[in-house]
Amino acid sequence: MKPKKRKFWKLALLILCFLAPLLAWLGFGDHGLLHLYHKKIERQARVEKIRQLAGENQSMLEEIHRLRTDMEYIESVARKELNLIKQNEIVYRFDKKENHGKNSTIKDSTDRSGVNCQP
Repeated sequence: MKPKKRKFWKLALLILCFLAPLLAWLGFGDHGLLHLYHKKIERQARVEKIRQLAGENQSMLEEIHRLRTDMEYIESVARKELNLIKQNEIVYRFDKKENHGKNSTIKDSTDRSGVNCQP
């Protein structure tokens, strides 16, 4: 090899020996580019969670306002959550299970004379 080429390769190898660890540290170190990428993804997830919570917060504030000002809304909430009824109001409740199969039996509490057998 010529002395100039040899000197060039020595210089290139010397630069490579310094740059390779530096680039590896920048890419994969504790605060490197890979760590930065993970932090960016984590930040995006938290920003989305903040947006979701802000929306829930806003809907709760609207409900609080309605509970403080709207009497009809208060009545509807009381009917749904506390099962309250108005005076002289009749409520019909039905079972949620529907027994419409072959195995369903109907218990008759009257005897053949039409008198109720159960106390």
